[in-house]
Amino acid sequence: MGSLRCCLLLALALLGLHPAAAGKCDLQGLWRNELGSNMTLLALDMDGTFSGSYHTAVAATDKQILVSPLQGALQPPGTKGQQPTFGFTVQWQFADSTTVFVGQCFVDRRGKEVLETAWLLREGVPSRRDVWKATRVGTSVFTRIK
Repeated sequence: MGSLRCCLLLALALLGLHPAAAGKCDLQGLWRNELGSNMTLLALDMDGTFSGSYHTAVAATDKQILVSPLQGALQPPGTKGQQPTFGFTVQWQFADSTTVFVGQCFVDRRGKEVLETAWLLREGVPSRRDVWKATRVGTSVFTRIK
């Protein structure tokens, strides 16, 4: 009886780790990236658009950092079962710059959601001669807080 129970528990554990057990990603909620920036994404509307707010933990300014609004859109997942892609724009309330993020949501075998993103930040510059230094590029990984 003990070995049967052990086999049953092992089978249940293995089924729980199967890739098909990974859930569907839900963008709505509170997220934090590796630098400590927090992002709140509100519910998607019927068209797949969403809004929210972004509170960055890092900035190249001496001004007070303010929570800034964001607007985005979700592309429905493809037919091969992959998780959705998305994009959003942050309109910074404390700087003369805008950042766009594009990414994809992933759910691991334990159900942990991760947003893998790339971003472009465009800073306003006084003239075309300064365009060379106006754009920054990077990546961020967000994990769900709640």
